[in-house]
Amino acid sequence: MKISARNVLSGTVRNVTPGAINSEVTIEIAGGATIVSVITNESVKRLGLAPGKAAFAVIKASDVLVGAD
Repeated sequence: MKISARNVLSGTVRNVTPGAINSEVTIEIAGGATIVSVITNESVKRLGLAPGKAAFAVIKASDVLVGAD
């Protein structure tokens, strides 16, 4: 797989919370930090996402908001 995003974080799916159309997927990365994403239920099914499965979080800089106190 080749992608333009440079921020690819490997981890393990810790939780999948399904909704009517989308699911909230929590991935635990190194150091115990978690990343949460909302994706379609169809994508969860197609990717076979379930707790304990290895997965990647791909972050593109244009889709991340950063703030400071």
